[in-house]
Amino acid sequence: MQNTITGRHLEVTPALKDYVNTKLARLERHYDPALPAQVVLSVENLDHKAEAILQVKGETLFAEAVKPDMYAAIDVLADRLDRQLLKHKERRSNHHATPAARLKMGT
Repeated sequence: MQNTITGRHLEVTPALKDYVNTKLARLERHYDPALPAQVVLSVENLDHKAEAILQVKGETLFAEAVKPDMYAAIDVLADRLDRQLLKHKERRSNHHATPAARLKMGT
């Protein structure tokens, strides 16, 4: 996954880059193609903010998290993107299966 990580009023260290990449790598288990994310890390007053934009088929997912610690903000951001991606994947699945197919599935 190729992520673009930028910082506002913050120097993005290699440790922060690695942390963001490892946290967002779990999104690949829900979606086969590599999803490049645009991540912006910023510091405003005492709040650390992490934002991400993710382009998926037919939709743009956006999430942000504000916490007193940057690593905690990245954790919450990854959780929110994970839930959004699961919801998107569920909406895109075929809910109009034939009755015979539903009987095979056991529903």
